[in-house]
Amino acid sequence: MKKRETLATILATSVAVALAVPALAAGELNLLTWEGYADESFMSKFEESSGCKVNATYVGSNDDFAPKLAAGGGVYDLISPSADTTGLMIDAGFVEPIDTSKIENWDNIYEKFRSLDGVQRDGTVYGVPYTWGAIAFMYRDDKFDTPPTSLAELFDPKHTGKVALWDDKSAIYVAARLNGDTNIYTLSDDQIEAAKERLIAQKPIVRKYWATAGELVDLYAGGEVYISNTWAGYQSSLLADKGIKVTEFIPEENAEGWMDSWMIVKGNENLDCTYKFINMQLSELGQCGVANVNGYSVANPAAAKTCMTPEQFATLHQDDPDYLDSLLMWKPLGERLEVYTNAWNAVKAQ
Repeated sequence: MKKRETLATILATSVAVALAVPALAAGELNLLTWEGYADESFMSKFEESSGCKVNATYVGSNDDFAPKLAAGGGVYDLISPSADTTGLMIDAGFVEPIDTSKIENWDNIYEKFRSLDGVQRDGTVYGVPYTWGAIAFMYRDDKFDTPPTSLAELFDPKHTGKVALWDDKSAIYVAARLNGDTNIYTLSDDQIEAAKERLIAQKPIVRKYWATAGELVDLYAGGEVYISNTWAGYQSSLLADKGIKVTEFIPEENAEGWMDSWMIVKGNENLDCTYKFINMQLSELGQCGVANVNGYSVANPAAAKTCMTPEQFATLHQDDPDYLDSLLMWKPLGERLEVYTNAWNAVKAQ
């Protein structure tokens, strides 16, 4: 039996036990999601108009979804994993099909997102695309006379104690690209080992492996860090609000791209509020809400065009979704997921 099948079997068993616990009352939605996706600036308007109360639990990595769902006791109604994780949610039996006839803006979502494996499986829809963007890199303007252009800058000892890296298996992708291995989703054992060793060598100069957007913002604001990777558009905007000038960049070794979708957790008994919520998130309120809070691009360009300035629309590549093709779009790792994850954990254990 393949490792992927073993993992799916274990998770499916776990969720069956978890879902045996009664769900919370209808009219109250519980989200397992990313920071900013349930921001008060637009969520309060939804709650007032719909009568549905929204509670959010935040993740710091896509690797958080499976264990939290398996142990969640039927708590969560909706999740928003990225494109490399949606397939695992389907395989594990965590999510249920979506009735697209109830999704008002379904046909307005970029077709390339609607047809992605993990959004659809064998003609059945399991995910509603929401946001997308890049895992870019960022530096404080006042710390660099010459703007950095390469990942090598994050590994240079001259920046000892001032480097931060996301606490996520994608750190393996970063080190692999610096090693010249651009096949980051199909790395061999030797390539993964080489990436691991490069990260271990980097570790003495790293100030912190950051887990949340707020944690990275605090590191920059406190002067503890001045170069890192970043969720493009989000932390930089939060730092701008604090008067700290930073610049994002796509290094010559390229960057990863991602797309997040809303998925309905199996056993969800709050479907009325669930579909109201998804429809809000694809509307002008939800699409420009998250774009303004997180700085991310969104999945429904028709809604975005009605509420964004032409400059914002262009900056977020809403008129050019093929921009993602220039990035290394996250892909499922399948049975290799455990190998990548173990390598990253081995780095942190050093």
